[in-house]
Amino acid sequence: MTEPPLEVETVLVPVDGSDESVEAVEYAVAVAEQYEASVHAMYVLGEELVRGIEHGAVAEEDVVSDTETFMDEVREVAAEYDVSVSTSLAYGFSTTRKTQHPGSAVLDTAEDIDADFIVIPREPLSGEPGEVLEKAAEYVLLYASQPVLSV
Repeated sequence: MTEPPLEVETVLVPVDGSDESVEAVEYAVAVAEQYEASVHAMYVLGEELVRGIEHGAVAEEDVVSDTETFMDEVREVAAEYDVSVSTSLAYGFSTTRKTQHPGSAVLDTAEDIDADFIVIPREPLSGEPGEVLEKAAEYVLLYASQPVLSV
């Protein structure tokens, strides 16, 4: 008895504005194109930004503007392959919920949008404050119920 082929309607790609995120978007778009699926890009904010926003040291409007600029890049990549894209913004950390971290934010979003496939950047531990997904990749690989491509 043969397994049915993988059916993919929505590919989730978490991003954080890094070069590795751009590469993950390229892979996500390629997967989506292959399966005639759509891509959902979620921008995950790191702890430093979340704390800055919550303490008023960082203007949330500025963060939204910066993330939207990156999401425009995501839309451009997808448009080249005629793949539709939806986007969202998520806090990768919380000062009030211990269980909120980048990995849980990715899996929560995957469940919320009914993602069939996840492409996640597996970033080097460079210490860049904006690069939050390096901590999430292993968690997502361990706990996702969908197929995961770590790039």
